[in-house]
Amino acid sequence: MAVKVLDESVGKIVLIKLKGGKTIRGNLQGFDQHMNLLVEQSEEILEEGKTNSLGTIVVRGDNVVIISPPRSGS
Repeated sequence: MAVKVLDESVGKIVLIKLKGGKTIRGNLQGFDQHMNLLVEQSEEILEEGKTNSLGTIVVRGDNVVIISPPRSGS
């Protein structure tokens, strides 16, 4: 189930919540069987709507709490 949602989210903007409370938004480019995520044009979402640009990153699957797929129609 989760792999299907991730497959459909490749090439789209996703919201990723991490252990420790960080939230990252970016363009999901790919993933592997460990749920490691390759994210381009990523940014950390800070308080008050501010963001910190991170560029292209790999997010380790064991740090991921939630991956929010893109809204339907976007």
